[in-house]
Amino acid sequence: MRWRKIALCAVVFFMMGSSYLFADAVNQKIKVWSNGKEIADGGYLIDGKAYIPAREAGGVIGWDGSGKVTILKPNVHIVLFKGDTVFGNVNTGKLKMKILTQVDSLKDSIAAVKVAITDPSGNVKDILEDAGGSKNEDFWFSTPEFTYDFKEPGKYSVGFFMKASRNGDYILVSEKVVTASSKN
Repeated sequence: MRWRKIALCAVVFFMMGSSYLFADAVNQKIKVWSNGKEIADGGYLIDGKAYIPAREAGGVIGWDGSGKVTILKPNVHIVLFKGDTVFGNVNTGKLKMKILTQVDSLKDSIAAVKVAITDPSGNVKDILEDAGGSKNEDFWFSTPEFTYDFKEPGKYSVGFFMKASRNGDYILVSEKVVTASSKN
């Protein structure tokens, strides 16, 4: 009688262990990289398909509380001007410039937009914000001419941000990298 209990326990533990192995094979945690950066939460491989958190897909994520997730990711193009000349790289120092952003295929309303520049050290300077509410499906967003100091050599990021709701957070939807080199 005692050996039957031992055999039954061994079979139960074997089945539990094999079901965990099967579940792990079906539901495998994976590392996910986007634009050279690892996504902190990673993702899962389930039945041969990779799944990532919606917020990592890029764009403005909406959740209506009833099971519907929306991802708003319009086409956004950023152009930098020094006077009437388009530029992409600069020498260190102060520069008078303006930023023109063209947005198309915006399929839902947004609460606000802004443009900001992040320096190589991670310091962010907001350039212009428009909290005027919903925009058309296609629109242009232009800053007035302003002076920005590219203080150190390195990569600066000009970012275009959108906010889905008045109380929401700004989400980066597009960026342009400007490389500042030391003056010769």
